[in-house]
Amino acid sequence: MAGGVFAIDDNGGGFSGRITASVVITCIVAASGGLIFGYDIGISGGVTTMKPFLKRFFPSVLRKMQAADRNVYCIFDSEVLTSFTSSLYIAGLAASLVAGRLTRSLGRKAIMILGGCTFFVGAALNGAAVNIAMLIIGRILLGFGVGFTNQATPVYLSEMAPSKWRGAFNTGFQFMIGIGVVAANGLNYGSARLEWGWRLSLGLAVVPALIMTLGSLLISDTPSSLVERGKLEEAERALRRARGVDTDIGDELNTLIKSSEAIKAANEEPFKTIFERQYRPHLVMSIAIPFFQQLTGINVIAFYAPILFQTVGFGSNSALMASLILCTVNLFSILVSTGIVDRYGRRILFMQGGTQMFICQVAVACVMGSQIGSSGTGTMPKSYAILVLVLMCLYAAGFGWSWGPLSWLIPSEIFPLKIRPTGQSISVAVGFAVTFILTQTFLAILCHFKFGIFLFYAGWILVMTLFVVLFLPETKGIPLESMNTIWENHWYWKRFVKGGSATVLPKQMD
Repeated sequence: MAGGVFAIDDNGGGFSGRITASVVITCIVAASGGLIFGYDIGISGGVTTMKPFLKRFFPSVLRKMQAADRNVYCIFDSEVLTSFTSSLYIAGLAASLVAGRLTRSLGRKAIMILGGCTFFVGAALNGAAVNIAMLIIGRILLGFGVGFTNQATPVYLSEMAPSKWRGAFNTGFQFMIGIGVVAANGLNYGSARLEWGWRLSLGLAVVPALIMTLGSLLISDTPSSLVERGKLEEAERALRRARGVDTDIGDELNTLIKSSEAIKAANEEPFKTIFERQYRPHLVMSIAIPFFQQLTGINVIAFYAPILFQTVGFGSNSALMASLILCTVNLFSILVSTGIVDRYGRRILFMQGGTQMFICQVAVACVMGSQIGSSGTGTMPKSYAILVLVLMCLYAAGFGWSWGPLSWLIPSEIFPLKIRPTGQSISVAVGFAVTFILTQTFLAILCHFKFGIFLFYAGWILVMTLFVVLFLPETKGIPLESMNTIWENHWYWKRFVKGGSATVLPKQMD
């Protein structure tokens, strides 16, 4: 790859702040791992509203849709239907835990390739499905693929990017997720009128799988991973391409080598090490951040957006169009985060986005409660249905520049090298576990909580925003090798981390 450099200097305390053509291309290719996750998020909800798909696999749901006395909150309340969506996430949970050890021994690149291949097979199986068993098996294989790539890709991006611009590069993963969601919703809208449209939607998941798999074959592994596996010459070449051929990489390479040697000398088991007292803040964040991200309600809303919009009065095709609008707004909001996360920091975006999402969720609950009521037999005027769409777009925008990309960024950058793959595995596994529970129960909760489900998520958003205010330190501009200083200087976490509060933080970007 080319080793050209864009002249952007480093004032952030890292080894090099230059953005090279090589690191840009490499990170774009790696971030494409988000395409498969985004495509799956977007495709499943739309497919489950297509009548030919429901007629073939879930006829009981179709009968409830056509009933005259239907309760709009409970039309899609089917355990088998939710199993179709949620089975991916229980498989992803298992894969992400295994991926931590594999990523450490085989490298980040190899796991991304493995994830792409597994996802490809699952997509092909889903597109050719003739019964529910094939659908579920295909979803499980998709889950393995997503579990591998979601574990390896954010770590890859954080390790490749210059510290000053790590946030912007890492948000590329969420941006690719957003592109996948938009592409899937657009395809759902276009194929909904076809009798076999659901096969097209499910089967074309092979395309993002091919893109990320072939792309991953063309990039090098991260210098950290190569050093960790004793491939020092390859590590030096990879680091020189990433930082620029005219950049002095000696200090950064020596730091990586010393860190790797210290890890090997300690001969510690990472899954045991991460539970030590000094890593308590790291462990808490690796659990709390993905846990809270899912309790914003974004994924279940993304999965079931067409169902939600049908609930508030949109027709089938209009609901798919509304879902496309929603995910497009989310996609462009991620670009906002890319542009400002390394200038204003992580905390302010978490807090602003949380506040915006809280207000929107409460407002949606009020509109649905006043128009549809608790019985679920009311009808919502078109003007109010459009208002719900506007509020959901504002909610999606708030998520897109805060809890969306930052929930991938924070866990990938806070861990020291020796437990970084393990920490990311735990973080991804927690996200999958909570997503599985929420997707498996969302339609039943919607049936019983009715419009109150949005107040449920609003309450959690309030809690998580307060958590960020009190317990999340700012990581903007801190080199990965110096990240421990943020815990040593934090009012609460310093009691757990060795060194107390005497350590001076590296100079952050202005």
